[in-house]
Amino acid sequence: MAKKGVLLINVGTPDEPTVKSVRNYLREFLLDPDVIDAPYIIRQLLVRGIILRVRPKKIAPLYRKIWMDEGSPLRVYSDRITKSLNEMVEDVEFDFAMRYGNPSIESGLMSLRDKGVDELLLLPMFPHYAQATTESALKHTYKQLKSINWSPKIIEMGHFDTDEEYVIPLTNSIQSQLDNDAHLLFSYHGLPVSHVKRVDKSKNHCQKVSDCCSIKSEANSLCYGHHCMNTTQTVVGLLGLNEDQWSISFQSRIGPVKWLEPSTMDKVEELVKRGVKKLAIVAPAFLADGLETLEELDIGIREHFLELGGEELIVIKCLNDNQDWVEGLSKLITKKFSNPVAA
Repeated sequence: MAKKGVLLINVGTPDEPTVKSVRNYLREFLLDPDVIDAPYIIRQLLVRGIILRVRPKKIAPLYRKIWMDEGSPLRVYSDRITKSLNEMVEDVEFDFAMRYGNPSIESGLMSLRDKGVDELLLLPMFPHYAQATTESALKHTYKQLKSINWSPKIIEMGHFDTDEEYVIPLTNSIQSQLDNDAHLLFSYHGLPVSHVKRVDKSKNHCQKVSDCCSIKSEANSLCYGHHCMNTTQTVVGLLGLNEDQWSISFQSRIGPVKWLEPSTMDKVEELVKRGVKKLAIVAPAFLADGLETLEELDIGIREHFLELGGEELIVIKCLNDNQDWVEGLSKLITKKFSNPVAA
């Protein structure tokens, strides 16, 4: 009988909240062609010539604001989730890795190999498929599997944007924080429009059909924007919200290319102009808190909202190691092992 293992993969984090460590992390992250898909020379000039000269000095102090006693929040919560799963699920070995930084995907794979695993579930911790997250993580994992000469049976988790094991814990986390008089903003990680257009093999749907992300089509079956809208509409239905009680936006932009809209900053400004005084923000694309939620939303966006005239901002924490989410994740994993063909 095959010994099962699971590798949980998140984006990554610097090892320390220092300029040097942040620079090393950003170099690996931004030079990935699946993140910035410009031609090689342009990507090198942009990242090495501009971004790495400026951003590390700006970002390192932001990491220091959110750093936990145990280390980077993203790494701390990833570790806690993994330990909880190891205690909860019998006869399955769990480990976690970062696509960029440490612990590396190579080290996670070697750990599971050394534990005798011969049936491996690859679980990028992204509910919504994207080239820059899920695809990059999987491509790098297969590269490392080849490098260490290991050939277990492979299962891929796939996206789980509407699976009840994910959306119910997400809904519960929102419901416990949401007051009746608060407007709910779903803030997803941003993505260049070129990335979502690329998955539309028909070339006739994405950004060409009105409300293209809201319409289910074979053309957008792997569209990040469509997956984000699926999660939003599912949670809105579970919460019983009216159309004027919620909005959707995209945060964390890098570079001058066209991104999915509206931006979170622009949407917050629009909501204040509409008279919204109490705002709740949830970031469903992030399964564990990190810089984008703890600093960008809970500090940066909070300050901007209050400066514009807003009165109260609630930033709902990510699912992290919440018990109901870890239980839901364990069920997702068990279901995938039982039915490995299902997406």
